Amino acid sequence: MRSEFTVPVAPAGLEVLMRDLAKTAQRRGGQPATGTGLPSAGGARRGNRLPRDERRGQLLAAASEVFVDRGYHAAGMDEIADRAGVSKPVLYQHFSSKVELYLAVLARHVDNLVSGVRQALRTTTDNRQRVRAAVEAFFDFIEHDSQGYRLIFENDYVTEPQVAAQVKVATESCTDAVFDLISHDSGLEPHRARMIAVGLVSISVDSARYWLNNERPIDKDDAVEGTVQFIWGGLSHVPLTRS
Repeated sequence: MRSEFTVPVAPAGLEVLMRDLAKTAQRRGGQPATGTGLPSAGGARRGNRLPRDERRGQLLAAASEVFVDRGYHAAGMDEIADRAGVSKPVLYQHFSSKVELYLAVLARHVDNLVSGVRQALRTTTDNRQRVRAAVEAFFDFIEHDSQGYRLIFENDYVTEPQVAAQVKVATESCTDAVFDLISHDSGLEPHRARMIAVGLVSISVDSARYWLNNERPIDKDDAVEGTVQFIWGGLSHVPLTRS
């Protein structure tokens, strides 16, 4: 006698069974166990249709992670698509090349940095507090968007002219924001005002970089205040308001 047996399932019964399994999976917030869906950087699964802007944001988030983890040259479009939970053709529907994708990722982080600095400078009219706000904006950016910081200030692809131009936009736009305030409020001649702005931005970036790369050895507020004291020690001798 055979030790095992099978129960035949009619085609119609199989259809009902598969529908029931699919409904159960959907009620649980998952999908049928096909092995084809992976969580993306945004939490979506492969095959889910998203609005174009939302999908683009998801792809940029995944690409940012991969570019930071692997560097531009080692990162592959296959890996980025997999990290986002989409097929490679879907990725290419939004970005025609790895360079285009990299530039889009970089531009988003640059916008975040520049808008943060500009907003910080508008929060007060007190000059010392403005300096603190500007310095703190760089530390905040590094703290909350360390991926963006590494892509902008530790870029491994600056030999590409378009990438170098994006990095230049980041530093020059922040410098311009500081320069505009100094020039407007102090009446200093342009070259002197710009040198002060360049110094403030450079010191802020380097201090924040040291703080992050050395595993935040002191509290952020202490790091910000120490940087402000150093900058203000020089600026306190500069007439920052019109006489």
